[in-house]
Amino acid sequence: MANISIIALLCFTICVSSSLNYSQGAAEEKMQYMVVGHVYCDTCRVEFETKLSEPISGAVVKLECRNRTDEAITFQSQEIVADNFGDYHIIVEGDYEESDCDVALVRSPRADCSDPTEAWRKSRVVLTTFDGLSGKLRFANNLGFKKDKALPQCTRILQEMGYYELSQESGELSHSSEL
Repeated sequence: MANISIIALLCFTICVSSSLNYSQGAAEEKMQYMVVGHVYCDTCRVEFETKLSEPISGAVVKLECRNRTDEAITFQSQEIVADNFGDYHIIVEGDYEESDCDVALVRSPRADCSDPTEAWRKSRVVLTTFDGLSGKLRFANNLGFKKDKALPQCTRILQEMGYYELSQESGELSHSSEL
């Protein structure tokens, strides 16, 4: 009878050890994420993309995670350069459940489009599977730099969209009075 107890205990220990090793290996495998996003030039200075917006090849972004409690940096990527289409990819290892992670604009290679758009200079990404997200791919909202002066075609495009009228002198936009 003692041999049966020892054998059962040994089998139980092996099963528990195997399942822990399997789940730990699966958890380590899930702890690598790819953050993808896009950087554009806000050619109409409206803080959203239009069909006149242009991708910024060579734009630089950075991912930073900060602890929610004490604001200490828990992860910081290298500076990442966008490709010819304005797209970037950032590989992140680890799970950042207790952190707020943001991709932020660093700089633009275009002198005429280098002012970070306030609304789109940062994008929050979730880098944990504990919040119900699965998969390794994370999408950041598009990030934009404002063009120094709005393109002349913006007036027509924005009026077609029904959003704004452009003051040609100042290059600034105001809400249409027709809305």
